[in-house]
Amino acid sequence: MTIIYTYTEARQNLASLLNRAAAEGEVRIKRRDGRIFVVRPERVTASPLDIEGIDLELTAEEIVQAVVEGRRFS
Repeated sequence: MTIIYTYTEARQNLASLLNRAAAEGEVRIKRRDGRIFVVRPERVTASPLDIEGIDLELTAEEIVQAVVEGRRFS
């Protein structure tokens, strides 16, 4: 079911309007002149698992050595 807010309702209830758009995908706002606008959340294209790397200044050999030592103690 599509909910249409009036412009005044949208201004007065912006937080709940945005929550509803997040939950339902979109909401519509109708202006007095009859034009209707759609508010929807922006699609996230990046993975939430994408994180910035940390440069520990380790060589590949040092990393391999750490893995070998870790496996020895497990």
